[in-house]
Amino acid sequence: MTISGRIAQMKPFMVMEILEAAQRMERTGESIIHLEIGEPDFDTPECIKRASCNALDRGHTHYTHSLGIPELREAVSDDYRERYGVSVDPGRVIITQGTSPAMFLLFSTLLEAGDEVITSNPAYACYNNFIEFAGGVSRAVPVVEEDRWQYRVAAVREAVNERTRAVLLNSPANPTGTLLSPERMRAVCELADERGIHVVSDEIYHGLVYEGKEHSVLEFSDNAFVFNGFSKLYAMTGWRLGYLIAPEKYVRALQVACQNFFISANSMAQWAGVAALREAGPDVEHMKATYDERRRYMLSRLEGMGLSIPNPPTGAFYILVNFRKYAERFGGSSLKLAYDILEKAKIGVTPGIDFGTGAEGYIRFSYANSIENIAEGMDRLERYLKEF
Repeated sequence: MTISGRIAQMKPFMVMEILEAAQRMERTGESIIHLEIGEPDFDTPECIKRASCNALDRGHTHYTHSLGIPELREAVSDDYRERYGVSVDPGRVIITQGTSPAMFLLFSTLLEAGDEVITSNPAYACYNNFIEFAGGVSRAVPVVEEDRWQYRVAAVREAVNERTRAVLLNSPANPTGTLLSPERMRAVCELADERGIHVVSDEIYHGLVYEGKEHSVLEFSDNAFVFNGFSKLYAMTGWRLGYLIAPEKYVRALQVACQNFFISANSMAQWAGVAALREAGPDVEHMKATYDERRRYMLSRLEGMGLSIPNPPTGAFYILVNFRKYAERFGGSSLKLAYDILEKAKIGVTPGIDFGTGAEGYIRFSYANSIENIAEGMDRLERYLKEF
């Protein structure tokens, strides 16, 4: 028996490798500061948990419609109208068990073998795996720190060919925490319309923006797909609840795929999602203000260590920092450097190579942790760099 080529060729998710190594150290009694994982440290707001318990009490423990309960699809539609002024028919909303299944559904539906999706380099580590598992090809377009890690439209235009099916956007972005300007987003959408391809926008970090304003791709194109969910903004990672907004002509195909692969999202989690969108605004504002405090503190500490961050992040909860001069000792490998930081400083951090060659030599820090833990992590990092 052999392992399929699809899985054998899949690269590990390095942030999880680092996390699991850190957890092994913790089981031996080591104290580890976790600045690697992009998971909110807040508990899920009470109004959301209460809605789930109420759903359980009401007997909502069965399969739902494969596209999701109407109440949640309508709440998503209302949310996009209120936040972005766009009209989204609830019939275009597909509720999924987190955003990852939404990616699986979309790329499986959109791509034939050899079809291409344009992605940025660096980008979220798992995009390539979803695209390639569906038989597609990820065509990376470099983005650079000097340009705020934004697509250059001319470079996207040059990458488009007869096999291109979509351009993938992520703003605020993982790992950079930066926003794509509305002007560039509009330009990418106009290019996509001109060339007859789709725009796919990962909007999972929307709502977590501290300077400026995020924009949905749906403000600029009707021929676009949106990934979004509840994990980051509402501290609901373990609830596994997300959604996909699709052009109407794709909904039936996505529904059939959903019926076969997933049946439906968790019933109680869907009712919790309704409460998140309808009731959790004050909780979100509190979490957002706390993230911003942590962001400012971490930026000041990192810059105080002499680390250059020419374009500070304004969204999500990540800071991507150039550590190339330190990675030189390890042959330029950010992965080896991250393991050295874990071993010697007892800090979990994410190596830039997890996000593509464009971030090699960089280290990503997450500030989804308490200010006390971040302060301790920065103290340990400062000692590590002085000893380095």
